[in-house]
Amino acid sequence: MRLLVDAVPLLVRSAGVKNYLYHWIEHLRRAAGPGDTIRTFPAFHGGVSLHHDRSVAGFWRTQSTLAAVAAANYTPAPVMDWVGRDADIFHASSLSLKTPRRARLTITIHDLTSWLMPELHPAANRRADENLAALARRAHRVIAVSECTRQDAVRVLGIAPEKIDVIHSGVAESFFHVEEAAVDAVRARYSLVKPFILSVGTIEPRKNTDALLSAYQALPPSLREEFDLVLAGPMGWAAASTIERVRRVRYLGYVPETDIAPLTAAATVFAYPSLYEGFGFPVAQAMAAGVPVITSNVSSLPEIAGDAAVLIDPRSLAEMRDGLSRLLLSPPLRAQLATRGRERAVLFQWQTCAERSLQFFREVAKR
Repeated sequence: MRLLVDAVPLLVRSAGVKNYLYHWIEHLRRAAGPGDTIRTFPAFHGGVSLHHDRSVAGFWRTQSTLAAVAAANYTPAPVMDWVGRDADIFHASSLSLKTPRRARLTITIHDLTSWLMPELHPAANRRADENLAALARRAHRVIAVSECTRQDAVRVLGIAPEKIDVIHSGVAESFFHVEEAAVDAVRARYSLVKPFILSVGTIEPRKNTDALLSAYQALPPSLREEFDLVLAGPMGWAAASTIERVRRVRYLGYVPETDIAPLTAAATVFAYPSLYEGFGFPVAQAMAAGVPVITSNVSSLPEIAGDAAVLIDPRSLAEMRDGLSRLLLSPPLRAQLATRGRERAVLFQWQTCAERSLQFFREVAKR
């Protein structure tokens, strides 16, 4: 089975999709059998570091690859036919307008928030997702990162259920084994003196940051005095009023990937009241790190969190405030959820994801 993965998203700013591709490709190669060939476009052979705020490749390689993608997408030149000339399967991304004609087409659907909540996204995001939907409709098979995403793809995009396999994403090993020294170092680096509630993610409307800020402000003054609210992640397309509020708490901005696991492990509580997630990497990562989680009772988040988190209505200020208060005031509840979280996070291993994905691709290649 000869697989070619479109890895162009590794060259642009991205969060969840980039995290998925980086670890997924690495583990696909580790799990590949003697008859399997895993190539990427552009070619990556290991040795690159994951950066969400910039390309994982150098300047010239990034620019030349993006130029090739533009030529493939907007000119008659058969660029992708040449790139995929030896591939049995081409696994596309939303950045591919054209795909190799001889290879069978597959794609991963991460979420359908552009359709379900279009008002929360800029036009560029919606255009990319429209292209992804067009690819998914003509793909031979589709991977969905959760059962929730699979059901949304059937309902919203009209994709036949039998075409879609649910293969949960994974959590990097660094979250399962965080050294105490790394936690101490990250506390010192970011001057995190007090215990804190942590939320990680791009500051954009879907992440519901305003509601979290309001719930924190609604906590009793004694709790706010004891526990800081710490936000980490790049500033996305948030409203000016949200940006102003974010800067009134401990806002760390973009945090390098190497700091995310120890920063997460340092938190007293992890809060993720997102309005919609296709998988929810930060929740699974926090559970792996043994941090009690409060998250939303919508989309895929109950599927991922199971009974290992406090689930709240993300549009209810009272529920969010009370959920935070319960966790902050109850060390036994935090310990119980931390234990459950570690146990549940074992379900989301990149090795398992890669092995199931390879079986998926072998089935596609045989058809």
